[in-house]
Amino acid sequence: MLHPIQISLERLLRYHTIHKEVKPKRNTSTQILKAGNFVRSLGVFRARDIVAAGYSREYLRRLVGQGHARQLGRGLYASADFEADQNSSLVEAAKRVPRAVVCLVSALQFHRIGTQSPHQVWLALPRDTHFPGSGNLPFRFCKFSAASHAFGVQEHALPGGTVRVYSPAKTVADCFKYRHKYGLDVAIEALRDGWREKKFTMNELSRAAVVCRVSRVIQPYVEMLA
Repeated sequence: MLHPIQISLERLLRYHTIHKEVKPKRNTSTQILKAGNFVRSLGVFRARDIVAAGYSREYLRRLVGQGHARQLGRGLYASADFEADQNSSLVEAAKRVPRAVVCLVSALQFHRIGTQSPHQVWLALPRDTHFPGSGNLPFRFCKFSAASHAFGVQEHALPGGTVRVYSPAKTVADCFKYRHKYGLDVAIEALRDGWREKKFTMNELSRAAVVCRVSRVIQPYVEMLA
């Protein structure tokens, strides 16, 4: 036979079990809506960006499944309403490889200098870094010295994100430095067209040529512009 105290305790325990407070479930729809608004503000983003903002990868999976976002490559996404343009590949490159700077013929195309239309995005990295995997994205990498990599970097706010691109003067100097790769005609065209379109001053070009160590190479072609 149970003691009266034991009976009272059992009744009290049973009461709390039946009437315990039921915590309201988190409003998943509201969180998905917030996550959707967040990725819309980013345009192009990495999976880690949405995780850093406090959303789990499950929300990202649902956004893709519901058509609010689409996958561009491994770990790289874009909001559904992000409209791609000719610079979209540069934005994707900036998200994928934050340390990289758009360079050479890709920078020429960005600044609308010359007639080059590369099928890949050329990116510069410091010499002490390893070439990252680009997944299925059309990236090509080259290594610059620390001084050359840091010189003449411009930041441009584009739809979907900010892109780092070398200035017109630095880009022309780089083309002369890599003339054996692309051809001297590409460098000369960039020099003439950039100067004609007033994309740089002679002082800017001179400073870039010093950093790229092509002052003597470029000088005869500069004199032809006069």
